[in-house]
Amino acid sequence: MKIQFKPMLWPSIFSILIFAILISFGTWQVKRLFWKEALIENYLTQSQSNPITDPAELEKSSINEFKSIGILGRFMHSNEIYITGKTYEGNAGFHVITPFIMQNNKIVLINRGWVSESYKNPDKRKFSLTKGLVKLNGIIRYPQKKGYFVPENDGENGFWFTIVPNQIFDFINIISNKTINDYYIDALRVGEKLTLPIGVDGEPKFRNQHLSYAITWYGLALSLLFVYFSYHVSSGRLIFKKNKRNG
Repeated sequence: MKIQFKPMLWPSIFSILIFAILISFGTWQVKRLFWKEALIENYLTQSQSNPITDPAELEKSSINEFKSIGILGRFMHSNEIYITGKTYEGNAGFHVITPFIMQNNKIVLINRGWVSESYKNPDKRKFSLTKGLVKLNGIIRYPQKKGYFVPENDGENGFWFTIVPNQIFDFINIISNKTINDYYIDALRVGEKLTLPIGVDGEPKFRNQHLSYAITWYGLALSLLFVYFSYHVSSGRLIFKKNKRNG
């Protein structure tokens, strides 16, 4: 079979550029897929490992993210702040961030979990203001990074969007040599009954749609090829001819 192909200049240049972009997007999503799967595996490995119980261990900056902990201490409820724009099962609300003073007098931030707008005011949920020494089970989390479209934290006006320990400690005037700034802790739920604030359940909640995104980008690239060659066939610029047999 003989193939005669006379590609059109500008459609070919345009198609090559778009095809390369689509393939690069698909490949990027494949890389993100492997990264997300590794992140989920790390979460499960660390969160299900033996918890850290010695508060002195929490002063180290080399603790793996998602490592489980079980420590004793007291909440400093008068210094809690609220991360805005959080939802639980489609309901808008806040995450309650409270300093926690451990038995070695070091202070770490605890994301106690979600409350609705109506329970943001601690006077309306005095049942949640645990007093005295408590056992806290949780998961180590690194300071959050602000997204491109996420506003800056504005503590003076009560607007917090990301959990950055050093910013929060500075705002609530807690002495820096007593604070832990390398991470904070997500509090785990206790028991099956939900109580405010609603903590994390210990299961990974990372969205992992990268495979479907990759298939979409690669599918668009293949569709572009089909349209490109179909156009050339219909315009007589791509012709398939059978070889003539001698005799």
